[in-house]
Amino acid sequence: MDKKIKKIGVLTSGGDSPGMNAAIRAVVRTCAYHGLQCQGIYRGFQGLLEGDFIELGPRSVNNIINKGGTMLKSARCKEFMEKEGREKAYQHLKDANIDALVVIGGDGSFKGATTLHKETNIPIIAIPGTIDNDIFGTTHTLGYDTALNTVVEVIDKIRDTASSHNRLFLVEVMGRDCGHIALNAGIGAGAEEILIPEENLGVERLLESLRRSKESGKSSSIVVISEGGKIGKTVFELKEYVEENLSEYDVRVSVLGHMQRGGAPSCFDRVLASRFGVKAVESLMEGKSNFMVGLRNDQIELVPLEKAIKGSTKVDMELLRVSDIMST
Repeated sequence: MDKKIKKIGVLTSGGDSPGMNAAIRAVVRTCAYHGLQCQGIYRGFQGLLEGDFIELGPRSVNNIINKGGTMLKSARCKEFMEKEGREKAYQHLKDANIDALVVIGGDGSFKGATTLHKETNIPIIAIPGTIDNDIFGTTHTLGYDTALNTVVEVIDKIRDTASSHNRLFLVEVMGRDCGHIALNAGIGAGAEEILIPEENLGVERLLESLRRSKESGKSSSIVVISEGGKIGKTVFELKEYVEENLSEYDVRVSVLGHMQRGGAPSCFDRVLASRFGVKAVESLMEGKSNFMVGLRNDQIELVPLEKAIKGSTKVDMELLRVSDIMST
């Protein structure tokens, strides 16, 4: 890269996740450490289209490392999907003398960033921020660890009620195409059964598992269901099916929803965000572009952005066996 980086823009895009603020903080302070300017871009690509920028310095990011969500806000932008929209966005970057971008988000954000890079050649480094942990090339995305802890804490509370009333609770967690949250939180919270998109366990297997639980003396049970499970029924339809076939169960549904995205990030996510932010800025300074920073073998590495987009993550199927053993 011939042009020396003097000013870096940072934005958050797509669904928010705990740790985004910590990553923004890391980007801003790494820029300051190296004598670079940093420009915050509000509302992701929508703000980029509108030139909604703000100058950020070390004191601008005081006291945000412990906060969930994103101080720069987030939005989805249909106009950015069109070439004319991206041209408009790039013009705002040039007008603001922004030499490079750090994009914090998930798969959709990465696709937009890659297209912008291809069309304009502006240097871009991406930071994976999504609670689903569904980005290829990193063992952990920002917010995943916090979401797991949130889900486990909530299920622990639900179990108190389930035990008090001898009830079966169907707990739906996020993870439309990926079962990381359901599988890991289910084991961590001691669920009797876990349903994930990667494995079609079927309703009959679920019924048989619940029958065995009842026969073994369990008076209450927890079933954790990823919202993208392949069981063929919504969680409410599944409730009705279980009640029709196992009348001895008093079934309740709890959909955890967006509470999984909120809350203060865990220490793990704060540290990971700080490491990601430093690596992103210093990679741009070294002339790197069109990469995602990822965590592999506890080391921060660069992954080609297109590889991160096209690759697919896999859950550890050994954990399903662990779950089966633990539910005995």
